[in-house]
Amino acid sequence: MPQLFLGARFFTADRRPWAEAMVVQDGRIGYVGDAGTARRLAGPGVPEVDLGGALVLPGFVDGHAHVLSTGSASRQADLTGAGGPEEIQRRIRQWAAANPEAPRVRAYGWQHAEVPGGRPTRQLLDAAVPDRPVYAQSADFHSIWVNSAALAELGIDASTPDPAGGTIARDPETGQATGYIDETAMHQLVWPVLDAAVSDADRDEDLAAALRGYRESGVTAAVDMGLDEQDLAAMARAERAGTLTARLVGHWVIRRHDDALASVARAAGLAARHASPWLRVTGIKIMVDGTVDGCTAALGRPYADGSLPGPIWDLDALAPVVAAADAAGLQVAMHAIGDEAIRIAIGAVEHAVRVNGPGPRRHRIEHLEVAEEADIRRLAALGITASMQPVHADPAIQDNWRAMLGDERVERGYPWPEMTAAGAPLAFGTDSPTAPYAPLRNMFVAATRRSAFDPSLQPNVARYALPLAEAVTHATRDAAWACRAEDQVGRLAAGLLADFVVVDRDVFDLPAEELLRARVVRTVVGGAGVWAS
Repeated sequence: MPQLFLGARFFTADRRPWAEAMVVQDGRIGYVGDAGTARRLAGPGVPEVDLGGALVLPGFVDGHAHVLSTGSASRQADLTGAGGPEEIQRRIRQWAAANPEAPRVRAYGWQHAEVPGGRPTRQLLDAAVPDRPVYAQSADFHSIWVNSAALAELGIDASTPDPAGGTIARDPETGQATGYIDETAMHQLVWPVLDAAVSDADRDEDLAAALRGYRESGVTAAVDMGLDEQDLAAMARAERAGTLTARLVGHWVIRRHDDALASVARAAGLAARHASPWLRVTGIKIMVDGTVDGCTAALGRPYADGSLPGPIWDLDALAPVVAAADAAGLQVAMHAIGDEAIRIAIGAVEHAVRVNGPGPRRHRIEHLEVAEEADIRRLAALGITASMQPVHADPAIQDNWRAMLGDERVERGYPWPEMTAAGAPLAFGTDSPTAPYAPLRNMFVAATRRSAFDPSLQPNVARYALPLAEAVTHATRDAAWACRAEDQVGRLAAGLLADFVVVDRDVFDLPAEELLRARVVRTVVGGAGVWAS
């Protein structure tokens, strides 16, 4: 039987942006518009749901997330906002004391600006927990900080070589590892050890934790940007069990040391196998460079300290991989933060177009934090989606980012309006767990360039703020388009799946600060309520 939703203001993210009623039937939207027509279409005796003056939005589509890592982080020591070494040590001690049976202490969320010189040492962690391995992931998940027990567990010593594209920080006098490991060194030497200690049951619990958070905050779909065998298996188990409450779209991760063309073929096979409304593999993910905070993003000009690191993937290595994925009909998502990495990513798409010829393609560049105007025009002309994360522009986490660049480039950070002005599709996400995934918080940063952590801080390049309606559209309709789901979700429109959220106040007609106070009171996926406060 149909349901008729009334008594709310409906933001559709569609051609007619506002409505006053919506009819839902068989898991899909039957009508969005005026109340009189809705009642006639629904028919007599149809249950009416009065939403009491609330705001209805399309379900948020997190355009860039790490789903199981988000759930895993919720069960680790949270170092977010610690502010300095002493508080980091206190939180780690507290978690270790509360989890005495855990063989390892896991933590996440420290910022480079919170540790001396931006390069933490094992001795600081040894002082907190000397008798168990400690693994503390940085906020951007591009480096990890470990204690002496963890280095011993990893087998890393003075003779361990640095993999290409990554670094084991060392004492300049002794050559011993200091406890700071970044990029491919972390991917190849640390993560496999940690992954081997995680069971299928742990992964199922991580996924369940992420889905619970998504339900409560209004995320009805997420694009996973680091899919591997274990994560996909956990998602497939949940799909078979009928416990997915958000639609998941995955990009198969390909690392620099992989057999890249074999990985592309593997991703194509998975895309053919996983193509349901609940779980779909759509493409591949490649890390072209690192981060500004860690001074590993590839820039055209040096950092403030004079360093100029190269990319993880150069164009010669990247171009044939992108072309192979393009030929297989896969989407390619490329992490490129620095301007030089962005140019490499654009060049790889140009190569794919040149060798494969005309055809439908929907490739993406992730983050684009330091982008030149000329390169924005290039990516727009190629139809490349700019996939960006407002929460990364939060002023509370920008001090180190700005210091590492140290020049006029800081005034061009995260230029969202320039993307749309050039004609590029713009999709919003969060990159959780590198940042909080709650969408309304994300929208506050997008609409104000102010801090959701500390709203009293000055805006970060205020001219790049967006009207709230545009921000919400980039996080719903455009994020759905960017993952090839525009005919299913992302808008409140007849025929689409009934994925929507009810917010307790109309944030469009209130001061921006109300986005930080507003709460999702109902989340509906496929016409079924999955959360009510």
